[in-house]
Amino acid sequence: MLRVPNKPQNMAILLLFVLVVSLVAADEDAFIGVNIGTDLSDMPHPTQVVALLKAQQIRHVRLFNADSSMLIALANTGIKVTVSIPNEQVLGVGQSNSTAANWVSRNIVAHYPATNITTITVGSEVLTTLPNAAPVLVNALKFIHSALLASNLDRQIKVSTPLSSSIILDSFPPSQAFFNRSWNPVLVPMLKFLQSTGSFLMLNIYPYYDYMQSNGVIPLDYTLFKPLPPNKEAVDANTLLHYSNVFDAMVDAAYFAMAYLNFTNIPVMVTESGWPSKGGSNEPDATVDNANTYNSNLIRHVLNKTGTPKHPGIAVSTYIYELYNEDMKAGPISEKNWGLFDANGMPIYILHLTESGLVLANDTTNQTYCAAKDGADEKMLQAALDWACGPGKVDCSPLLQGKECYEPDNVAAHSTYAFDAYYHQMGKAPGTCDFNGVAAITTTNPSHGSCIFIGSGGKNGSFLNGTAPSMNSTSTSSAAGNAFMSSILIIKVIIWSVFFS
Repeated sequence: MLRVPNKPQNMAILLLFVLVVSLVAADEDAFIGVNIGTDLSDMPHPTQVVALLKAQQIRHVRLFNADSSMLIALANTGIKVTVSIPNEQVLGVGQSNSTAANWVSRNIVAHYPATNITTITVGSEVLTTLPNAAPVLVNALKFIHSALLASNLDRQIKVSTPLSSSIILDSFPPSQAFFNRSWNPVLVPMLKFLQSTGSFLMLNIYPYYDYMQSNGVIPLDYTLFKPLPPNKEAVDANTLLHYSNVFDAMVDAAYFAMAYLNFTNIPVMVTESGWPSKGGSNEPDATVDNANTYNSNLIRHVLNKTGTPKHPGIAVSTYIYELYNEDMKAGPISEKNWGLFDANGMPIYILHLTESGLVLANDTTNQTYCAAKDGADEKMLQAALDWACGPGKVDCSPLLQGKECYEPDNVAAHSTYAFDAYYHQMGKAPGTCDFNGVAAITTTNPSHGSCIFIGSGGKNGSFLNGTAPSMNSTSTSSAAGNAFMSSILIIKVIIWSVFFS
């Protein structure tokens, strides 16, 4: 007897297959990227920015605009670039197909493929920060995509728009999450667009703000990815899934919110996440230690393909906010202190990233050097140079006139040679690269011409913050600060308190 196929069951299996394939495809290229803000009083030149990216092996960046000099500097580096249409341009792009086409021609076609542009973000948190542009947001997405299509770039470059996680209501338990229904007239066609073009739902997730606004209800360890005993994990009573951190709970809340609107195969990408390293008196948890813990654990979480409780093993590509501290940002002190590096390329802290690949691998002491700090006082440099070549027992003969390291003949260059020789002579031990504050550890190989420094063979890089004591054994360390703050998140404190009481 012939068996009649169970069509609903077959359809369900097909939909499940599509979901799994789409999520696995999204995970194949899961990565850690970095946002590059430019609100600095002394913004590094684009070539310096790219040198830092290369040194830290950062392969994915997100720009908040489409600055041509930055795009040119990124050309032929292989670094994958997300460019952005600033919020102030969204209205114009969303109201005019020709404006969108001109934008793509000027900012994308002119640079691609030399610059490896992979994504265009249309605005940022438009629904919550620029609601008057919301009615044309989907048009803006479609117009930009049409322009890419006309240039045969629609398959190479995705189009989306980052949303604030605050548009997700009742985010815990995640299975109950839904989007703010007042935005459904925009979100539904937006999700249809993302689905039809194979793009991502982009979300900005800031557990720091969740924690700050919960008034102590959310435990700090839960926001920092710190290991929790099973009885301390938050449990979704509807799915029985255990959540050990806010990040995963928010990502799964986004998946459940999309499913509530019948979209189950759109992958999530986190376009901003981070933790400030410094804050005011009312921001006691904006510290170097917490910032280091959060970002180090976040990077490991993504690169280890941990996934979320709803989608274990399916990593969520994430951009850390941000590369530099932005000292020109308005607002509280924390606003200026989200960066991994200061304007000089010196890290605010050394990330703990062993066994997590090479991206942002500024936690290693391999291939490091000791160099004179830019702008250091020449008299202090001379005194330190004299000490290194005298009591420090460094062989400074290569610095003599006519020798291989005599040129360039200035105190900074000569000091760098002597400092580095002493640093390696002492086995790169803590306390051997400071010289009363005029030296710092760097991953940039200072060798030049026939002047070959000890330990050469390393890669170009950026300064690492030295915590080495000075010559008289007093310790010194520095940490700069800078910033960003996303829209105020809607925190359901009463709901969270049920799970953490």
